Amino acid sequence: MSDNANTTPIRVLVAKPGLDGHDRGAKVVAAGLRDAGMEVIYGGLHMTPEAIAEMAVQEDVDAVGLSVLSGAHMTLFPRVQQLLRDAGADNVLLTGGGIIPESDMTALAETGVGQLFGPGSRLDELVAYIREEVARRRAATESV
Repeated sequence: MSDNANTTPIRVLVAKPGLDGHDRGAKVVAAGLRDAGMEVIYGGLHMTPEAIAEMAVQEDVDAVGLSVLSGAHMTLFPRVQQLLRDAGADNVLLTGGGIIPESDMTALAETGVGQLFGPGSRLDELVAYIREEVARRRAATESV
């Protein structure tokens, strides 16, 4: 890995897709990621999957974290994932959390969605996961 890959701050877009208006958890995660040294873009409430993918590409993020409490995770994650792929940003880590049953987390993981974090997850585990996964993806991109 080059020095640039080791020193370039991780850029993360934290987004609240859909009609869910509960954003306390997303704001806590955004602040925690920022405090861990990541550059965080908070997209705000009621974002469409299209707006999330467009912002991810424009901001050249390493990861997108979706906060979904509405129960629409089986629609929203795959839609954002497809839009990122369509935009040529399939190297961007798509992760997130919310009220997501374990069986749905497994189903989403099988499609390539990153690890998902539910209520009670520890912020240090999320930070470590993003750091490790982004480093892995950066290394894979450099070796191509």
